[in-house]
Amino acid sequence: MLDNNTQRKLHLWVDADACPVVIKETMFRAADRLSLPLTMVANQLIRVPPSPNIRAVQVSHGFDEADHWIVDQVQAGDLVITADIPLAARVIEKGASALNPRGEFYSPENIRERLNMRDFMEELRGAGLQSGGPAAFSQSDRQAFGKALDRFLAKRVKA
Repeated sequence: MLDNNTQRKLHLWVDADACPVVIKETMFRAADRLSLPLTMVANQLIRVPPSPNIRAVQVSHGFDEADHWIVDQVQAGDLVITADIPLAARVIEKGASALNPRGEFYSPENIRERLNMRDFMEELRGAGLQSGGPAAFSQSDRQAFGKALDRFLAKRVKA
């Protein structure tokens, strides 16, 4: 399927190390249903179903190695699934789209605020004032992701 905006095949990318399994499975189905290339990128071995559309790339175990690899490969118009806000910012700078596993798109309008909030929370954790992480991944998060992905693909991919 060709991307309506760039006349090239839309590529789906997943920052797969911390991505919930249900989101990976949703991406596998979308790639096969629409015959779109999907690349799962991680520091560890990721199992993917046998498909001509789906591949896994294992990068070295360094800090942000998967992020760097994705940024080097992604092109304008592609879609990256990530909860990593700095990665999302870099992807947006390259003209690609970024969607987190909870169904929220990062955009040029909201990414600066997200980066600032991330840095602020990191400072609080460093000072011992804030602990814990995000809420557990829920069924409503899964549904929100599916709806956001479907809307994006409906707009971007020719049937």
